[in-house]
Amino acid sequence: MWTGRFEAADMLYRLGKCPMSDINDTAGGSGRVVVVEDDPLQAESLAFILRQEGYVVDLASTGAEALVIALNQPAPDTVLLDVALPDLSGVEVARRLRAGSNVPIIMLTARRNEIDKITGLDAGADDYVTKPFSHGELLARIRAQIRRVPTTPDAADVVHGVYTVGQLRLDIGVRRITREERVIDVSAREFDILRHLAEAAGRVVERQQLFNSVWGPSFYGDERALDVYIRMIRKKIEPDPSRPMYLHTVRGVGYRLAEERAADEC
Repeated sequence: MWTGRFEAADMLYRLGKCPMSDINDTAGGSGRVVVVEDDPLQAESLAFILRQEGYVVDLASTGAEALVIALNQPAPDTVLLDVALPDLSGVEVARRLRAGSNVPIIMLTARRNEIDKITGLDAGADDYVTKPFSHGELLARIRAQIRRVPTTPDAADVVHGVYTVGQLRLDIGVRRITREERVIDVSAREFDILRHLAEAAGRVVERQQLFNSVWGPSFYGDERALDVYIRMIRKKIEPDPSRPMYLHTVRGVGYRLAEERAADEC
């Protein structure tokens, strides 16, 4: 058993995960984190450091166990999800988690290909960290994810109203989207993206402005996540996602939500 924070950091250093120079470069945190990792040594090492930072940590060594823990109440504040698990893939776990929860998911992997990152984000992950990663970077990413989550269920429902764009209807009060009176199932973040676009009343919302509004200006992660979410939203709200009627890209500027299409849009 380790006797202090430096022993845990040294273990991660020898595992190729934590440069010793980062050991004093982090601020404390609070919240509940689920660590999904099938390697016991790496799982315990991560858990020890997180607990030293003030987090409550639950460990899961399989995808099935992770789903049981993360989908139970009270919900965790963040899930650290390794891609390679003995039963379900991390991507499949992320997909199932996202279907039933808006908990932030940070995927951990040794794979460096961009397609792997896109696959994870498409499945519903909020961030993607490539091994080996530093102690300080991982803690910063966890803090960023926890900061973006509303502290109460109604925190995101400040504006009450209904926006209509063609056959699309966004009901802010109940956070519901319908098209031709059919309810469209969207995640909390997908809804927030559409809400910010709807509030612009057909005007173009700059890409960085949209990203800051939904993820927060202090977000520490891959900004290409916005591209993934735009693609997922189009699959859900558009009759033909390849020829958008509602969610348009204004090249070099940003996005707009409107029924008509301008010449410089796609």
